[in-house]
Amino acid sequence: MGAGVTRSTLRQQIADALRDEVLAGRMRPRVEFTVKQIAEQYGVSATPVREALFDLSAQGLLESDQHRGFRVREFTVADYRSMVEARALVIDGVFRGIFDGTGSAPAVVAAHRPALVSVRRRAEEAARAARSGDLDILIGYDLRFWRELGAVIGNTYINDFLQRLRMQAWVFAVPYLRGDGDVCDWLWNGHQELVEAITAADGPAVRTVLDDYYAHGLSWADRLAAGNPPHPGHCAG
Repeated sequence: MGAGVTRSTLRQQIADALRDEVLAGRMRPRVEFTVKQIAEQYGVSATPVREALFDLSAQGLLESDQHRGFRVREFTVADYRSMVEARALVIDGVFRGIFDGTGSAPAVVAAHRPALVSVRRRAEEAARAARSGDLDILIGYDLRFWRELGAVIGNTYINDFLQRLRMQAWVFAVPYLRGDGDVCDWLWNGHQELVEAITAADGPAVRTVLDDYYAHGLSWADRLAAGNPPHPGHCAG
């Protein structure tokens, strides 16, 4: 039992470390690597590495080829657009059920008020990182923000699905954003507005913030599809 727990923990630690590398854009699509290479890099045996790589493959972050190894999955602009649209449809349905015409919104918000305190802290950090263009900080806080906000949804299947889409969207976006001088213009920073609208049980305000969130993502996809290149710019301090 002890050995199993240790291996499972190591497997998770390696998966978390590799996921961070992928999300940060330090592991790039089309660059293949093997279980042996990763095991040597982390100084561990092949078994937990293989399990961690298959976990990340199951999350849609990696692709595997039994003869050539693994590589970061490469997404297209069309894939990214579909991710944004899928998130919009699911979240719209969830929040419509909570805030539209049922009268249950205040009770739902009250039941999750302690969790919303933590979500508000994540929102503040995520918004600050977005305004300053700090991708490394933003990605972590953004993912935690949405995961913790998912507690309001109360459906782990929906939350897991949305979290998977968000990670895939970041994998697609980061290489473009790191080369874009206008990065601050394309990092959504409405996290705090969304928390405030939810805390106030204000359905129309929630819908307005979410509409802006998805319009923001689709506008960026339009820019990429049009082939508009990055150009110099700067973020506010």
